[in-house]
Amino acid sequence: MKPTIALVGRPNVGKSTLFNRLTRSKDALVADLPGLTRDRHYGHGRMGSKPYLVVDTGGFEPVVDSGILYEMAKHTLQAVDEADAVVFLVDGRNGLTPQDQIIANRLRQSPRPVLLAVNKGEGANRAVLAAEFFELGLGEPLVISGAHGDGVYDLIETVLEHFPDAEEESATPKHPVFAVIGRPNVGKSTLVNAILGEERVIAFDMAGTTRDSIHIDFERGGKPFTIIDTAGVRRRGKVEEAVEKFSVIKAMQAIEAANVAVLVLDAQQDIADQDATIAGFALEAGRALVVAVNKWDGISEERREQVKRDIARKLYFLEFAKFHYISALKERGIDGLFESIQAAYDAAMIKMPTPKITRVLQSAIERQQPPRAGLVRPKMRYAHQGGMNPPVIVIHGNALQHISDAYTRYLTQTFRKAFNLQGTPLRIQYNVGNNPYEDSGEAKPKQPLRRVKLSNRIAKREEHKEAKKRVKHKNKVSVKKTKAR
Repeated sequence: MKPTIALVGRPNVGKSTLFNRLTRSKDALVADLPGLTRDRHYGHGRMGSKPYLVVDTGGFEPVVDSGILYEMAKHTLQAVDEADAVVFLVDGRNGLTPQDQIIANRLRQSPRPVLLAVNKGEGANRAVLAAEFFELGLGEPLVISGAHGDGVYDLIETVLEHFPDAEEESATPKHPVFAVIGRPNVGKSTLVNAILGEERVIAFDMAGTTRDSIHIDFERGGKPFTIIDTAGVRRRGKVEEAVEKFSVIKAMQAIEAANVAVLVLDAQQDIADQDATIAGFALEAGRALVVAVNKWDGISEERREQVKRDIARKLYFLEFAKFHYISALKERGIDGLFESIQAAYDAAMIKMPTPKITRVLQSAIERQQPPRAGLVRPKMRYAHQGGMNPPVIVIHGNALQHISDAYTRYLTQTFRKAFNLQGTPLRIQYNVGNNPYEDSGEAKPKQPLRRVKLSNRIAKREEHKEAKKRVKHKNKVSVKKTKAR
């Protein structure tokens, strides 16, 4: 499982800049304004030798007891509790502040390993810049520049060396492994109980957090399944607190460990941005997706129409997924949900023969050719499957870098219909053929040679014209001298 790294520090020390550097994105807003980041941002780390998750937090104000700064501090402490390691960021330009000392004292109370990073150290003497921060008692400070990338790789490698390498799965399950994900208090625990047919999950009208994910193997209709619970599965007799536990971190980790993600929505609540965020994580990970709209029996017909409109507007990017309107409490719609889970798994693990893929591609080109890009029209020759979970189709040809996103969506829909890929995202990759005459010592083909000869002829003509002009000029000069005499 990927480790989680939280970025913590007082306002305007460069946490969001470092987050964007580690994720190689621009997801976090960056400006020279304290307190710009208020909510936590989650992303996949793309710098370093090991995979990990990184969390950007708002400016930590540990001494406030009310207002928005207090809520930001609560979110920061929650991120620290969820994380496996903490990077405490301080500002090297402003030096050590009393607030840094308070934050360091709070972080020392956490069992998580804490690494001290002195940001904004570009162009400075690192030893001098780091000297005063030894007073915090968090070990040797590492001087970095989140904006320029100086020392960032060494920082993340130092953090990751405490975690083992990701273990490869020796035996991949040959049956669906699905995770129940969603916002707190939408009915995940009740749905898991309905799926398992017993009270295996604590269901209570209160939201909370957890750090545990448990795999449960079971059978339904004679078919094996594995469910990854993110709502606090416990054995009977070991339940001490009736709290539904869930966090975004657990959703991201569960999605990566599963083949299929079951996104649970609450029909009695509005479709929130966090629903779209969690669905986006599943889409980015390439996982098959089934959407369960829970508590459908407790709303009016008018409300049902409104929920469907909100889903179509806010979750439009999940058009490939199957939507089910269920009641987990009354166990209505569970059978249809399992049919979609199995269908989504089959679509994600499908093996498509190369001849059929190429025939579908040629048929799509005959119906609609890719648009020209200037004088060039992309030419697609053949295609084959490049991976599973999600399915990947690799297309070979020339000038494929000019294919538009609209035409890629057209091909995606064509392949989806041809192979009945319901419930799984489909990715298309373009493999552009190289010019055999580029970067080689071989002779150029005939056409370039003709152009060279033509250019030589033009040059000779120009020289001949210049020679004529010089002769005419000499003749004019000689005529003038004769008249002068």
